[in-house]
Amino acid sequence: MLSISNLHVAVGDTPILKGLTLDVPAGEVHAIMGPNGAGKSTLGYALSGRPGYEGTEGAVTWRGEDLLDLDPAERAAKGVFLSFQYPIEIPGVPALTFVRTALNAQKRARGEEEVSAPEFLKAVKAASKALKMDFDMLKRPLNVGFSGGEKKRMEILQMALLEPSLLILDETDSGLDIDALRIVAEGVNALRGPERSMLVITHYQRLLDYIKPDKVHVLAAGKIVASGGPELAHQLEAEGYDRYVGEAA
Repeated sequence: MLSISNLHVAVGDTPILKGLTLDVPAGEVHAIMGPNGAGKSTLGYALSGRPGYEGTEGAVTWRGEDLLDLDPAERAAKGVFLSFQYPIEIPGVPALTFVRTALNAQKRARGEEEVSAPEFLKAVKAASKALKMDFDMLKRPLNVGFSGGEKKRMEILQMALLEPSLLILDETDSGLDIDALRIVAEGVNALRGPERSMLVITHYQRLLDYIKPDKVHVLAAGKIVASGGPELAHQLEAEGYDRYVGEAA
């Protein structure tokens, strides 16, 4: 279970998160919605351990362990995965090499046996087929020349292979057309399970038509100001965030 209590995060001298409190039980999918500048991406970065986004106050525990006390690699080995809004390109590093290296690094950190090349290729082919990805593109440098939709599918493929227990999706719907959105959402839904928690960060309700959350939270002015069921996302789509921004000010 993810438990965030009174989390404060500043970027440089600018406070971004200002007392955010949130619990995400195992097996649940929670959506985070809110206006630009509310702190949605900052929350994802702080949970995953991006440098410059350290908590200055409050606590975060994942499965009872102090998450803020771990470096990014340790968090990843514990099952924390952040899907980027804008996945980066890494010239010269084939996508297959990147994913297998990451997978085996995590397995070594957990004291598990590494995955052999034949086992890995079998798993990759199955995952890429499910995501309707051309296997040959995985031989290319990571994300180089990929379309927006292909980059997002690459993120979901990494999730399927790394099998994280805490998934943080930072605006996964950004830049996707209708078909790509549906395929990516199906990939995310395939990862739902009783031991896996998800935070879905999004501006738009349309993604939640496919990834149906257990709860929806409104993040404004650096803290959670409202929570509800999936109907809250429809309300936000119809009315916008002005009401909540005013209450948070």
